[in-house]
Amino acid sequence: MNKIASVSVHFRAKFKPIMNAKLLSLLLALGLTAAASAQTPKAPGKAAAKKAAPASQFPAILAKMDLKDGDTVVFLGDSITHQCLYTQYVEDYFYTRHPGMRIHFHNAGVGGDRAANALARFDEDVARFKPKYVTILLGMNDGAYRDFDKATFDTYTKDMTTLLDRIAAIGAKAIVMTPTMHDARAARAGKRGPQEPRDTYYNGVLALYGAWLREQAHVRGLGFVDMYSPLNNYITDARKKNPDYTLIKDAVHPDAPGQVVMGVALINDTGVRSAVSSLTVQEVKGKLGATAANGKVTDFQADGDTIRFTFQANALPWVLPPEADEGYKLTAAGHRSSGEVFAARGLKPGKYELKIDGQSVGTWTESVLGFKVELQANDKTPQHQQALAIALLNKERNDKAMHPLRDLWRDLKVKQGALAKAAPDGKGEAAKAAFEKWKEETFKPGVEKNLALVQDYEQKIYAANKIPARKYELRRVP
Repeated sequence: MNKIASVSVHFRAKFKPIMNAKLLSLLLALGLTAAASAQTPKAPGKAAAKKAAPASQFPAILAKMDLKDGDTVVFLGDSITHQCLYTQYVEDYFYTRHPGMRIHFHNAGVGGDRAANALARFDEDVARFKPKYVTILLGMNDGAYRDFDKATFDTYTKDMTTLLDRIAAIGAKAIVMTPTMHDARAARAGKRGPQEPRDTYYNGVLALYGAWLREQAHVRGLGFVDMYSPLNNYITDARKKNPDYTLIKDAVHPDAPGQVVMGVALINDTGVRSAVSSLTVQEVKGKLGATAANGKVTDFQADGDTIRFTFQANALPWVLPPEADEGYKLTAAGHRSSGEVFAARGLKPGKYELKIDGQSVGTWTESVLGFKVELQANDKTPQHQQALAIALLNKERNDKAMHPLRDLWRDLKVKQGALAKAAPDGKGEAAKAAFEKWKEETFKPGVEKNLALVQDYEQKIYAANKIPARKYELRRVP
């Protein structure tokens, strides 16, 4: 008796009272089929080809933002985007990494917004700018700062689905970003004290909202950025030594260092991270020379213990305003996202001073230079100073033009909300008239004025980020 037959006899004897002949035949057929498949695999052929899995019906998730000269990126979001920080740092990255490519950035963040609010202003605050990509950072307010509630979540998914459809309809690609972290420990330590169930559950609720967004990226082929995990992970690691550490002092809005974490996540997860340059002085086929990545070396000369050449770089290092320093160091943003490497191999033993455009930027031994020196965070280099000037100019652009623009949009929403609650009587009509007067005389002119100022600053930034050819000198010193 073979194994299948033996099992069937045992099975039939034990379960005979509850088994009919039709069910037994089905089980035997399934068992025999499985056994045959396991023991005698079929050779590939026409039959196997017919059973092959069909091609995926889903598009691939966006691997990289493919930006060209003249493209626009819109940052759509709530108050965390309204802060104009992570958006500013990402702008700095593109201004310095691709100085020859003019990319336009528009911040469309409004404090307190949910997905429904973003839909209400979509045409004038998103579609108007004809973006190629729209990043979306919503959800912090949509979850209502409470334990998970199905009806609240259903409203969020319905409105977000409509928002994603609207973005697709204007020919743009959405890049969905998970909500950021709710830091309950910071909230409990704050002035307001603990709030339950918000402090116990809300960070987990935000994780669920982010998981739904990830699924949308899978199904729709969108870009996806995980903002939630890096913030949680950095804070958790830091609290192993300092239990009071936070990047989100008010529990909701990441401070400048936390916004660097967010900017790094966006750069990493959209596939745009790249190095600045790599310069190497060494002998090739018996002749001393210099080679470069992402730039060009000319006028190379070696005279005794002194080496001189000209280097035309294609990019500048990613430098951020001083208030972002903690986040820059925490994420190792320079090393990981902005490598500017210099190396000189085969030098005589001793110390060597490097000058760029006549400015001494450091002295190293031949062994250190033979490995590599990273210059991206060296504030003595002319390229670092140029990049910092660009970052400070962009900070001014955001502080004086973009943030006031976002304040106007927030004021519009607040006034619209107040108007909706006004009584439908004489006072209500007066409130409506006052609102329309404000909208025509303050809001609309203010929007246009700030948009024009944004463009003026953009012109200045693209004039300031032109990279000159720089003179390098490496000299052996006593």
